[in-house]
Amino acid sequence: MSLIHEAFAQAKSENRAALIGYLPAGYPTFEGAVECITAMVEGGVDLVEIGFPYSDPVMDGPTIQEAVDISLAGGTRSQTVVDTVERIAALGVPALVMSYWNPIERFGQQEFALALQSVSGAGVITPDLTPEEAGEWISATDATNVERVFLVALSSSDERIKKVADVTTGFVYAGAVMGVTGARTSLSDAVQGLVERVRRHTDLPVAVGLGVSTPEQAHELAQFADGVIVGSAFVTAIKLGGAPAAKKLAQELRAGLSKDSQ
Repeated sequence: MSLIHEAFAQAKSENRAALIGYLPAGYPTFEGAVECITAMVEGGVDLVEIGFPYSDPVMDGPTIQEAVDISLAGGTRSQTVVDTVERIAALGVPALVMSYWNPIERFGQQEFALALQSVSGAGVITPDLTPEEAGEWISATDATNVERVFLVALSSSDERIKKVADVTTGFVYAGAVMGVTGARTSLSDAVQGLVERVRRHTDLPVAVGLGVSTPEQAHELAQFADGVIVGSAFVTAIKLGGAPAAKKLAQELRAGLSKDSQ
């Protein structure tokens, strides 16, 4: 069983959803990101998404775009991402990279998979890579035991969901909203239906992200999802209060993830 699957299994044994936290590498600095992610883990984050900063983050809202801009201006490069994964994996939690496809392609698909393997990286989330174009990536990750995470959306057909599930090995990432990332005050009622449709095609964990920002939202999603993904809310917390604020938010979110009614 991979580290990713172990984390979901542990959460399930505790009758809760897993908490997945996102932060771009190099935000606010390389060491600052490591410090803040460490605080997130201390606060209860089960799996970590380390963002690969990219100059054209078309799927990200203004909060993450600003963080990415700060990271890039501070000199973050591909090696910074790999080094961050190494530091976070050493904490004993699954460390995944969240990346647009262009930076991985520029790095080299096999080279990137090997680099992650060398630092105990658990997996890669590729939001803009389609199953039809993933042949070389599938081979590279199969050879290195790096888990693949693909996304489904509220608009995904059952046929598309099956194609995504067939090439995913870590967990299926279900988008809770249409549009770019960013904290929302409410989430779509269709999310539960999306998760149920995904479950018809795979036994892999299903985690819901995009727009989740409060313990109340996390608790709502935890009633039917295996994991809850939070990104922009962590970026905002860190912008306002650094690592202590990140830890506090993680604690609050984690407290809301019970599958029992509150």
